[in-house]
Amino acid sequence: MVEKERALILFKPDAVQRGIVGEILSRFEKVGLKIIALKMLDAKEEQLAKHYYKDEEWLARKGEGVKKNKGYPEDYDAKKAGQEIVDGLIKDMKLCPIIAMVLEGYNAVKTVRRLAGSTNINEASPGTIRGDYSHDTFDLANVSNRPGITIIHATDDPAESDKEVSIWFEKNEIHSYDKPDEKIHYRKF
Repeated sequence: MVEKERALILFKPDAVQRGIVGEILSRFEKVGLKIIALKMLDAKEEQLAKHYYKDEEWLARKGEGVKKNKGYPEDYDAKKAGQEIVDGLIKDMKLCPIIAMVLEGYNAVKTVRRLAGSTNINEASPGTIRGDYSHDTFDLANVSNRPGITIIHATDDPAESDKEVSIWFEKNEIHSYDKPDEKIHYRKF
């Protein structure tokens, strides 16, 4: 039997400040995903540190790209450069309140990722959230000394979903209910 998945969405400060949360949220509802948790909050440093935790392999791999893009010396520590990405994301997420949401549905994680589009805005197709609401590039973000404007965070791995959700929501903040259109979206013969 196919199980329902949960996907965490974080509406980043740029989405909140621009007033496009409702437009984006409606895309998830229109495709048939169910909102089971939603709140606005000031992201805490410890939540962001857990959310953006990256292992040493990730830091080194991403750090090599940062070194090239920013023209760092060859002997600059790649892990330190990778940590700069994480530090920038944490700083950016504290610019103003964010909105955290949990969606539920079959194939929820892949559906959300498809709707979100590529985090590399140059590769985000028109019709996706990032393709429609951002024209930022890695180059512009680098020269501006900030993370790319990617509008939302979206869970990218079903195995990580429960961990991500637990960072932002207590169990009593997640709701279970029947949504009438589930009978249409998930009908069986």
